[in-house]
Amino acid sequence: MSKRVLISVFEKENIVEFASELVKLGWEIISTGGTYKILKESGLNVIEVDEVTNFKEILNGRVKTLHPFIHGGILYKRNEQSHVETVDNLGISSIDMVVNNLYPFEKVLNNENKTHEDLIENIDIGGPSMIRAAAKNYNDVSIVVDPKDYSEIIERLKENKLDKDFRLYLSCKAFNYTAYYDALISSYFNDLLNIDFPEKLTMTYKKVNDLRYGENPHQNASFYEKVYVKDDEKADFKQLHGKELSYNNLTDMYSAIKIVKEFDEPCVVAVKHNNPCGLAISDNIDDAYDKAYACDSVSIFGGIIALNREVTKYIAEKINSFFVEIVIANKFSKEAIEILTQKKNIRLIEVGNISDFKLPKTTIKEVLNGIVVQDYDNILFKEDLKVVTKRKPTEEELKNLIFGFKACKTVCSNGIVIVKNNATIGIGQGEVRRSWAVEEGLERAKENLKDAVLASDAFFFEDTVELLKENGIKAVIQPGGSIKDENVIKLCDEYGIAMVFTSTRHFRH
Repeated sequence: MSKRVLISVFEKENIVEFASELVKLGWEIISTGGTYKILKESGLNVIEVDEVTNFKEILNGRVKTLHPFIHGGILYKRNEQSHVETVDNLGISSIDMVVNNLYPFEKVLNNENKTHEDLIENIDIGGPSMIRAAAKNYNDVSIVVDPKDYSEIIERLKENKLDKDFRLYLSCKAFNYTAYYDALISSYFNDLLNIDFPEKLTMTYKKVNDLRYGENPHQNASFYEKVYVKDDEKADFKQLHGKELSYNNLTDMYSAIKIVKEFDEPCVVAVKHNNPCGLAISDNIDDAYDKAYACDSVSIFGGIIALNREVTKYIAEKINSFFVEIVIANKFSKEAIEILTQKKNIRLIEVGNISDFKLPKTTIKEVLNGIVVQDYDNILFKEDLKVVTKRKPTEEELKNLIFGFKACKTVCSNGIVIVKNNATIGIGQGEVRRSWAVEEGLERAKENLKDAVLASDAFFFEDTVELLKENGIKAVIQPGGSIKDENVIKLCDEYGIAMVFTSTRHFRH
């Protein structure tokens, strides 16, 4: 008795060739709708599904394969006598292979002209049911969802090697496929209803490519792209020059882009290991570059530079004088590209809408036995600023304090930034004691501390105030909220230091 294959595919690439090979190997074909038509027109002998079910498809094709003569033929256990007797008594013939891919919900979702009705009608029902049935019964049935597997399946059939282990592989692939499909639909409905924290969280990503390695050479890694991204959250991202991006490149790039997106003014940041080593704003991008570079002209070597304006000839010539992994900007001038592409390995990344696209509403981090999901830290101050000392900051000091507190959002906690003229001149970050972070920042600023101010991502104690006095810092900004706030304020008053409370903390772990 010949084996039967049910073929019902939306994407019909190579399906005629595959079906023809199956026929040559003695397989009988059942098919539906458009697939039936294309196979029949190609000259193949094909049985239409309603010939098997004795029931015409209804509801404009919404129901056609949901029938016991289909699912019974797929799901019965060939080695269980009661199952065999049941299908024999009912006149159900076996279906030994299912070839299926689904309505293009993903493609429609990413179409800018889509409507809700379009999306609803592209939610496949019968397809996932057949796929799951065949995948469940992989012991007896082969499920094929990927055209890339067609040629190997034919070769295995010819060599009698379409064995249980390979069917298990196909089953695994099928369940990944339907899970991905359903997760995409649930993501759309969550977004439709503005549900950021659903009771059951599903995430949908598609593999783009394998990376050379992960954080370290002994770690494997791949890059997966988020499939469903709302139009206003899509980064217009393309690589203009340079070798392929690595795991660390991708994470550093995201950090750098998030930093420059904090600022409307022309902004430049240099990033190393996901942390800024120089950050500045100005009324022109060339000056912002010079100030960011001056913060730490050593650490910037081998780092990433991001700008929220066009890369000018001036900046390109500066960057070309030392080694940089990546330059990211919304645009590169013609002269800048000519200069920077002289270096073979430097990556040039253009994000045309770098200032316009929105960052995600939530962020995700792996923890023991799971993940934690939180709102993105997208505010600077949740309350009005409060000057809590007798001395008030000058207008220029206040401007630098606000810039500094925004810069603090971008550094690892405990985080301190020393700021002057809308640029970081010293950064202390990732320390377990805040006073150590202050010491780091002050040491890096060194002899440039006159008229500088300090920003802290969380409250501090008297030991930090003593360091401020010793180094001539006259204005600080911090969240406040410590049981020692009163002591800190009193000491600042004694030393003539202006202190501003934000009532908003910005830890970054």
